[in-house]
Amino acid sequence: QVQLVESGGGLVQAGGSTRLSCAASRSTSNFNVIGWYRQAPGKQRELVAVFSGSTTNYGDSVKGRFTISRDNAKNTVDLQMNSLNPEDTAVYYCYALSLLLRPPISWGQGTQVTISS
Repeated sequence: QVQLVESGGGLVQAGGSTRLSCAASRSTSNFNVIGWYRQAPGKQRELVAVFSGSTTNYGDSVKGRFTISRDNAKNTVDLQMNSLNPEDTAVYYCYALSLLLRPPISWGQGTQVTISS
């Protein structure tokens, strides 16, 4: 099974920035999909940003503010988060899908990001 370990996050003031990092136990270039989801209290888990094949997909609420990047040499996927607002408060999860692995889907343990107004 793939291990995904998130780092970063914490308490950030509204309007500020922070960066999350996900370290994978396997080469990030081998995944069909890899990236970030988030879950706010009382809400469903939602897409933040993922690499899917050769494309990058962002959730509507973060477009233009968040940027996903990857370093295949380090097996990491980062999420740069700018212009943060209280609605970005959530637990952020690293996610990976590989059709060659069983189970095919892996999740990190999550990291809390709290935006203060």
